[in-house]
Amino acid sequence: MTDEINYGNNPLHGVSLKQMVSELAQHYGFEILYAYLNINCFKTNPSTESSVKFLKKTDWAREKVEAFYLYQYKSLPRASAEQFERPPRDRIVPPDQVPGPPAVLSLEDAERLREKRARKAEQHDRESAQRPERGRRPASPRPGPAAGNDDPWAKWRK
Repeated sequence: MTDEINYGNNPLHGVSLKQMVSELAQHYGFEILYAYLNINCFKTNPSTESSVKFLKKTDWAREKVEAFYLYQYKSLPRASAEQFERPPRDRIVPPDQVPGPPAVLSLEDAERLREKRARKAEQHDRESAQRPERGRRPASPRPGPAAGNDDPWAKWRK
């Protein structure tokens, strides 16, 4: 019974993937979906049917679209850290939070967001390259075949 109550507090409960993708495509269009989500099914020959087929097979992409639906299209506040660990369909939305109007999105905003993410990833790469690696031993050189012998299995053959 608690599962029924919990799922009742999630705007994704009862919404099929096809319905979700068609609502998003009608409201935003495939170009904006690709710009924000960077999933090729919204760029290469986009259609609701092909997108749904891909999303059903690919968990990471489906969760990305479901989160976009919750937080951009339904304008819910971001999930708590505990809820964020769960897939979007399993998240519980507090009863006082009701879906709002869809967020207004543009291709210019998507480009700025993409640039911001690229800078953040570049900074993360620089920081991780500067950190010393802990717990890893340097690789020891492996002995190669004996000089003049091209067959590494030669010593076991008789």
